[in-house]
Amino acid sequence: MVDDAEKTLLAEAGRRIREARAGQGLSLEQLARLTGISAPALSLIETGKRDPRLTTLKRISDALRVPLTVLIAEGASTAQRSATSPSEGYDLGDYQ
Repeated sequence: MVDDAEKTLLAEAGRRIREARAGQGLSLEQLARLTGISAPALSLIETGKRDPRLTTLKRISDALRVPLTVLIAEGASTAQRSATSPSEGYDLGDYQ
């Protein structure tokens, strides 16, 4: 059973993932393509309804080009993300 502190942790991590994704101009579908994680699963993570494994969070942080700590550390800000401009250098092929 997930307690209130865990719910808060999941919700905050999800919010930071969503902010980082949106800040880089990526849709859920584009992030899904970059990570190999389905868009519905990513949506559940972003809304705090799924407790992702550490390896899943690492795949997301790599795709977003942000340190893993930005996604999971309390008090972390997505402003600490990489300096690349939105969607710059992503290989999304014909998906865009």
